[in-house]
Amino acid sequence: METERIVSAWKRPDDWDAETSLRPRTLAEYIGQDKVKEHMKLFITAAKQRSEPLDHVLLYGPPGLGKTSLAHIIATEMGVGIHTTSGPAIERQGDLVAILTSMQANDVLFIDEIHRLSRSVEEVLYPAMEDAAVDIVIGKGPGARSVRIDLPPFTLIGATTRAGMLTSPLRDRFGVISRLELYEAEDLQAIVSRAAKILGVAIDDGGAREIAKRSRGTPRVANRLLKRVRDYAQVRADNHISHGVATEALGLFEIDDNGLDHLDRRILVTIQRVFGGGPVGVESLAAAIGEEANTIEDVYEPFLLQLGLVQRTARGRCITSLGYEYLGISPPEEMGGDAK
Repeated sequence: METERIVSAWKRPDDWDAETSLRPRTLAEYIGQDKVKEHMKLFITAAKQRSEPLDHVLLYGPPGLGKTSLAHIIATEMGVGIHTTSGPAIERQGDLVAILTSMQANDVLFIDEIHRLSRSVEEVLYPAMEDAAVDIVIGKGPGARSVRIDLPPFTLIGATTRAGMLTSPLRDRFGVISRLELYEAEDLQAIVSRAAKILGVAIDDGGAREIAKRSRGTPRVANRLLKRVRDYAQVRADNHISHGVATEALGLFEIDDNGLDHLDRRILVTIQRVFGGGPVGVESLAAAIGEEANTIEDVYEPFLLQLGLVQRTARGRCITSLGYEYLGISPPEEMGGDAK
């Protein structure tokens, strides 16, 4: 069910073509994340002046904020090649060694979902990151011997949505650790306007602002909403996206002013009607709405918590007074109107 949601920040198969064409190519084109950009520009300039590779970089934050785009921009700004892979794709130590030995000096190795690397593969990364070398064991039994292979200097860029799942030895080997934050509406409006220009869609400030407001602070969601509103405008509004057209289109797709869709509202309504506002355990809630407990915790719950509509307690999930206000229901008297 999650793959059908327009407002999901997780990557979907139909995002690939659009994201490839809409990705910024340089730091100047990269909108938002000003503090991260300022730091990266400083580190990149210093590394280029010393003719050295950039220090290893860890990018973390919620999905859809541009970690992959930023990794490619870093490689472009450094003027080096980039080798892209992901944690689950590197199953054996030999896979990682093959990638490392094929790289040119100062190249970038980008590992998405780096928190999903297996422990044995991670062990190979330690000497590679610190000493630009890997130790491999040749043979088995008493005749086995260790051989050290020197590597060209390189930059590892790791991206993760769960920095807490990284082991301390791996995390400590990154010289630059940057968190990407959810975007402000102004930055998202600029992203929507830029994407519309690339896609050849006429859009005014009101239309871009309306799409940005409902994008859950995430550029990936903003670009996906833009594509769906573009379809609506093409069929019903002479291919022009105004504030009114964007409002009508997003209303048709059941995405409200807060960026919540029908599945988010279903969770709130279920907690209120079936479980009396809570507390309710995530397993019971999952059974009531026909979803997996992990899906609720990883996909739906974070944004509801962020908006303050749901509260997570030791006894389970509860609707806050803001949640009752969103549903248009008066909160119970015992809440006192302050359970935010």
